[in-house]
Amino acid sequence: MITQNNTPRPNFAVEPPGNRWLRFLYPKMYVPSVTSIDPQQLYSRGIRCVLFDLDNTVVPRDKTCLSTEVAGWIKSLGERGIKVCVVSNNGPARLSRVAGIEEIPSVCRAIKPRKHPFRKAMKMLGVTPGETAVVGDQIFTDILGGNRLGLYTILVMPMPGKEYWATEMFNRRLERLVLSRIIQSGTGGGEPRSVGDKR
Repeated sequence: MITQNNTPRPNFAVEPPGNRWLRFLYPKMYVPSVTSIDPQQLYSRGIRCVLFDLDNTVVPRDKTCLSTEVAGWIKSLGERGIKVCVVSNNGPARLSRVAGIEEIPSVCRAIKPRKHPFRKAMKMLGVTPGETAVVGDQIFTDILGGNRLGLYTILVMPMPGKEYWATEMFNRRLERLVLSRIIQSGTGGGEPRSVGDKR
């Protein structure tokens, strides 16, 4: 996990830092899980497509089935008129084993944070960067990759369970250094909202 047990569960917009390079590592929003993300709120912001990571974002890495809550959240995106696509560093074999995403378009072996997989997904769905959100549990893959293209990035806490060894050894250690600053930059609590909201 990238947070300590005594860290409050996030649910806030993130104030970007002044440093231009650090800005690439900061999400627009930080929430406990994908089910904390309101499809209506996304739609109101002009978001028409959500590109989401797979492992530990919508399903634990050691599981092969979406929870009822997550499946319901994905369905609610479609009902709101928001297209979805899985963008994952996994190969097709892993994606084929996860029940509940069979009908969802996907880009596998993405090698995030490269720009190409995000561009490929947007081209598949016919959307622009300004209409696209990226949802994932890793700063140095999902958030960095989305920010490089100016997408609306949302960081979620990783689901509990098994981590890929390289993720735990390298990415999570570096993330802890950034995450403490992200938490300090949170603008308010309660309902997730973006920087600039006056509510």
